[in-house]
Amino acid sequence: MVHYMIHTRFLNGADIETLAITPADVIAAVENVVAAHGRGETVFEPRMHLMPNNGGIGHFNVLRGHVDTLGERGLSGVKVVGDFVPNYQQGLPSELALMTLYDPTNGVPLAIMDATWITEVRTGAMTAVGAKYLARPDSKILGHVGARGTAFANVTMLDSLFPLEEIRVTSRRPESREAFADELRKVTDTPVVAVATADEAYDGADILVEASRLEKPTPLLRTAAVRPGAFVVPYGTVSAVELDLLDVMDKVVVDDWRESRSGRFGALRAHVDSGRLSEESLYAQIGEIVSGRKPGRETPDERILFWHRGLSILDVALAHLILTRAESTDTGTMLRYR
Repeated sequence: MVHYMIHTRFLNGADIETLAITPADVIAAVENVVAAHGRGETVFEPRMHLMPNNGGIGHFNVLRGHVDTLGERGLSGVKVVGDFVPNYQQGLPSELALMTLYDPTNGVPLAIMDATWITEVRTGAMTAVGAKYLARPDSKILGHVGARGTAFANVTMLDSLFPLEEIRVTSRRPESREAFADELRKVTDTPVVAVATADEAYDGADILVEASRLEKPTPLLRTAAVRPGAFVVPYGTVSAVELDLLDVMDKVVVDDWRESRSGRFGALRAHVDSGRLSEESLYAQIGEIVSGRKPGRETPDERILFWHRGLSILDVALAHLILTRAESTDTGTMLRYR
């Protein structure tokens, strides 16, 4: 017989929207947890994949993490996110996610929340944090391939940090890239141009982001497009870069080397598997740079690549931000757990 009651807070997407969390809030939370990772104050396991028998239309990612520095006792969390490219045909985001948070001292579930927004903004915030330390401060042209859910945060957060004079976007479907460009024009005064090809997006760009949704490897981000001083972020699930891309890079930075080696997906999977990217050739993990253990960009002409696959600790940090804001405003629904 249960002699005690436990309640957990449920936060749906609409609840989270009312919390008015700003892009600056998101970037700060991500930067802080990346620094904590660099100091060894986090624990996380490699992501896992669940591959249903669905003809290859999508899969689930399971991410598990803990951060010592969140709250008085730390915070643990698990996120399950679906990755289903054809979802646009049903009017759904390609990535739908659910997050659960736990007290790491007793296992009590503290919250259940829609993590779709977290998934969208945490990727953009990681791109922005990487750029803050690795891109040229005077970067003026952003070339972005892909109009997936994370694309809006990528572009808008980079736009908030750099004196951009032009944003170029493209994606496979013309209607998708035009809609994305229109969406961006509503929130920025920086000129936004929708172009037909990746080559046009990347031509002369200072910051090159590849967030495509490919079904099979296709070289969209070509090595020849990377000029001296460029900052390159490839993170598509399926590789869209050439095998010799790393040959022109002065520094290659990842979010976590163990995570870079795990799983069957990732923009640089072939580079790791073939030995072109190894622990010896890797310059740093981004946490080492943000925490001050290693320098980031040191000269204007350095070509720097940042590959981030998505760390569970980012999800935990942003879920903590949401939960604390929700607790202070009594937002959400309290559900009886037992």
